[in-house]
Amino acid sequence: MLLQRYYPIVSEIQEKDKMLALSSSPTFCQFPPRHTFRFRVSTLVKALSSTTSADCNAGVRTSYEGVKLEEKVAAEGAAKTRLDTWISTKINGISRARVQSSIRAGLVCVNGRIVDKVSYAVRTGDEVNCTIAKLQPLRADAEDIPLDIIYEDDHVLVVNKPPHMVVHPAPGNPRGTLVNAVLNHCSLPNAALTDAEWLSEADDVSEDDLNIDVHPTNQSTCEETDPCSIRPGIVHRLDKGTSGLLVVAKNEHSHANLAEQFKAHTVNRVYLSVTSGLPTSASGRVEVHIGRDLNNRIRMTAITGNKYSGSSRHAASRYKVLEVLANGGAALVEWRLETGRTHQIRVHAKYLGIPLVGDELYGGTKDMTLSLLRQKNPCVGHLQLDNLVSSIERPCLHAMVLGFKHPCTGKYMHFSCPPPVDFAEILSQLRNISK
Repeated sequence: MLLQRYYPIVSEIQEKDKMLALSSSPTFCQFPPRHTFRFRVSTLVKALSSTTSADCNAGVRTSYEGVKLEEKVAAEGAAKTRLDTWISTKINGISRARVQSSIRAGLVCVNGRIVDKVSYAVRTGDEVNCTIAKLQPLRADAEDIPLDIIYEDDHVLVVNKPPHMVVHPAPGNPRGTLVNAVLNHCSLPNAALTDAEWLSEADDVSEDDLNIDVHPTNQSTCEETDPCSIRPGIVHRLDKGTSGLLVVAKNEHSHANLAEQFKAHTVNRVYLSVTSGLPTSASGRVEVHIGRDLNNRIRMTAITGNKYSGSSRHAASRYKVLEVLANGGAALVEWRLETGRTHQIRVHAKYLGIPLVGDELYGGTKDMTLSLLRQKNPCVGHLQLDNLVSSIERPCLHAMVLGFKHPCTGKYMHFSCPPPVDFAEILSQLRNISK
C-alpha cells in the first residue's frame, strides 16, 4: 500500500498527541471512522438556540443582535486599546468581527459622537455606547458537494478538506467552497457571510482575526423553522491547495469560543509537508515576522531585521524532519503552529530554504524540485524524475492533527487523518528513489 511505510510515522505522531490530550484534559475524544456523505435531505438533528443554551453553560448567549453596552472606560489598561478590542472584552463571548461590523454600521458612539473606525484608540474616561448590529448578509448558496465528515454534534463540525477546495466564497470563487457544502449539509438553502467579509487567499488575515459568521439570508424564515437556528461559522482557514482537518462552528457561542481558543494559541495543530531539500537542522523553531510582499500582493514574505512594519505580524512555527527522501532531494517534515498567519508554513519553509514541493508561489517550482532531485540522484533516469515532478499539482501540505476544547462541554477533543492519495503517491515515489 502507498501508505504502508508512512503509517508508523503517523501513528507515532498520533500517540504523542493523544498523550498531550490526556495530560491536558481528563477526557479524550475518540471519533468514528470517516465517511463521505452526499446530502439531498440532511440527517442532521437541528439545534435550536434554546437547546444550545441548555447544553452550554448557563448565561451564555447564542445570539448577540441588539445587545447594548453603555460603559465608561476605566483607567486600568485602557491606554491605546482599540475600540473593537475594548468592546469585545466587555460583552462575554462575542467575536471581534461581530463588534467590528457594529462599529462600521455606525452603531457605536464615544462621548456622544459616532465612531466608525474599528482601530479607534479609547482613552480613560471615554463614555462608550454600543448596540450590536443585525447580521448584514451577502448571499452564499447551498450546494450539493460531498463532505468528508470526521466528527459532528449540535455545536461543531470537523471535516477533512480535500485539496483544491476553497474554504469560503470570495471574489472569483463564489461557488464550490466548503461554506457552500456546509450550508447544504445543514439544510440551509442560502446564507451569508457577515460584514462583507468575502476574503480571498491573498487577504492578510490571521486566525486571530478570522471570525466569519455564516447565517441564513431569509430572516423571516429563520424565526419559523429549525434549520435557521444553525449558523455555521468559519473560525480558521486552510489554503486552497492544503488538505486536512478544519473545524466549523454551528452557532454563535461555539464560534466565539473557538475563535478565542485560536487567538490564545491553545488549539493543537500538526501539519505534514514534503519539502524540496533538507533544513540545516533536523528540528527547530522558526520565529520571524510575516508581512505582505510589496512586489506581489498575493504573496507573503518573511520580515527580518529592522524591517518590521505595522502590517507585519509575529509568527512562530516548530518543525521536525521525520524522514529524508530521495537521498536528500526532499524530506517529510512535521510542522506545529504557535501562531496562525496567512501562508505561515509556506513562508517559513521558504525562509529556511526548503520550500514545499509543488508550491509555485513560494519557490517550490517544478524546475527547482526537478533540478535538486537530479543533483541528489544522478543515477535515476530523467524520465522517471520528470514524471514524478509533473504529477505534482499543489503544495504538498496536509493538516493532519487538530485538537481543541469543546466550546460547550470543555472536554478536549483530538482528531487526526492521514494525507490524501495525491500526497501519498508523491511520498511513495520519492521513497522508491531512495532505495
